[in-house]
Amino acid sequence: MKNSGRPLDQDGLQELALRYVSRYATTRYKLKSYLFRKLREREWAEDRPADVDVMVERFAKLGYIDDVLFAKNKATALTNKGYGKRRVSQALYQAGIAEGDDRQALDLSEARKWDAARTYARKKGIGPFAQERADQDKCRKQLQAFVRAGHDYDLASRFVFAKPGEEIEAEL
Repeated sequence: MKNSGRPLDQDGLQELALRYVSRYATTRYKLKSYLFRKLREREWAEDRPADVDVMVERFAKLGYIDDVLFAKNKATALTNKGYGKRRVSQALYQAGIAEGDDRQALDLSEARKWDAARTYARKKGIGPFAQERADQDKCRKQLQAFVRAGHDYDLASRFVFAKPGEEIEAEL
C-alpha cells in the first residue's frame, strides 16, 4: 500500500495506522496527523467518512499508544541530554501531549533539573567544566544558551559564573 496511489478504505487506513504505531513511539496527536495526511495524499474510497478519532482512541485503549508513557520517556531523554523543564514542556506540547498527561513527565524533569544542568554544563564546557575562566561577553552568551536549553536563570547562573574546577553543591 506504500505510495500505491489507491484511495484508502477503512481496512487500508487501519493497516497504515498499525504499521505506524508498530514502528514509532507516538502520541494520539501524531497518529491523527499522520492518518489525516495519508487521507489527503490518497483520498477516501468509502461513502461514510473515515473514523480516525475512533481508531486512535481504540489504539489507545489497546495500549498501542500511551501519551503518559511517551511523555515520561521524552522527559527522561531530554533531561539526560541536559535540557531543562521548559524545554521538556515545549517538546511535549509539540508532540501533542494533553495537559494532565504531561504532569508526571514535568515532575520528573523538575526532580532531575540539577543533574540536567550539570550535564549541560559538562557537555558545553561551561563554568566548572571550562578550561579557563570565561570573559563577561562569553558568560552572557553561555547564560543565554543555558536559558534557551530550558533551565531557570538562577540555576544557570550558578554554573556559568562558577570557576573552572569549582564544585557546585545541589540545592535541597
